[in-house]
Amino acid sequence: MKDKAEVISELRSMLADVFMAKERGEAYGRLARAHGYVDGYMRALLELGVVTKDELLEVVNAERERSSGPAMRPIGDIVEVAA
Repeated sequence: MKDKAEVISELRSMLADVFMAKERGEAYGRLARAHGYVDGYMRALLELGVVTKDELLEVVNAERERSSGPAMRPIGDIVEVAA
């Protein structure tokens, strides 16, 4: 069986692929299938006790931020961009 670091690395790779496909505008069917694979993988990791829910959330948030930037920005940054 893979160790925790390998499993997390594989999950990061899968998430990066999903976020990249979404950004490229892949067809809905392909994107939905990719999401399904990632969801199933994460569920298996949870059920086997390999990772905790908080660890999964941390990995997903980090990959989403890497792909799309931070979810929130300070108001000052938004005002500067608008000006």
